[in-house]
Amino acid sequence: MLLLLRLCNAQNHRESAHASDRQCWVCVCVCVCVRLPRPTAQSLNNSRRKMDGVGAFGAGRAGAAFDPIAFIQQPQTILRILSWIFSMVVFGSIINEGYVNHGSERLYCVFNKNNNACNYGTTIGLIAFLACIFFIILDMKFQQISSIKDRKKAVMLDIGFSGFWAFLWFVCFCFLANQWQRTTPDELPLNQGADAARAAITFSFFSIFTWAGLTVRAVQKYMLGTDMSLFTTEHMDGKPPVQPSPTGTSTEPNDTYQSPPFTENLDSNAPTYQVPIY
Repeated sequence: MLLLLRLCNAQNHRESAHASDRQCWVCVCVCVCVRLPRPTAQSLNNSRRKMDGVGAFGAGRAGAAFDPIAFIQQPQTILRILSWIFSMVVFGSIINEGYVNHGSERLYCVFNKNNNACNYGTTIGLIAFLACIFFIILDMKFQQISSIKDRKKAVMLDIGFSGFWAFLWFVCFCFLANQWQRTTPDELPLNQGADAARAAITFSFFSIFTWAGLTVRAVQKYMLGTDMSLFTTEHMDGKPPVQPSPTGTSTEPNDTYQSPPFTENLDSNAPTYQVPIY
């Protein structure tokens, strides 16, 4: 009886082992038949676009195509255009209607007859007008700069100039508002030049926020840092990559002859074959 029980247990173990082997083969077949989804062309294009949009100091790869619509829609470009318009209004208003002649042929500034106020507003506005044009062109050419050091210099120039000019616009607003407050109605007969003075004060106030916004955007661009994987080490200095030239120091082996493969070494002591004579 014990022998029969042992034989039955052994048979059951063999059947369970065969069943587990069958389950493993079924799992393998299912894994082979199921195919992983392949990346589509759209997903590849999206990943390439993401890689193209990342680069040094917020710009893409050097030499990428320029998109004017995307450039105009950028917040930095919008702020520059607004700053350009505001500066043009400030110095244009002062030059056209900022001077009046009250009882004499000599022209006086509408801001409390203080020519320094008119000169200061005109100078700050005119320089800001030209600077906006310069930085718009620099932003258009920024993506074409391959050197990371040159990009860093351009961003630092933008930070310094924008921050300093935001402070000068604040001084201009305070100076013009103070001098306009001290201006008496007797100095401006028929309220001559009053609209130009108010326009200069108003848009100098708006210019404080636009130039402060440009400073913030430049700081954010600087904080992005660099993506070194998109640039070679030669691009750090703005130099093109140099191809290695062959040198004459390499030596060639003297023994140019090699024995053919699959040849057997001939034994000199082996007996030679002789043709039988009939």
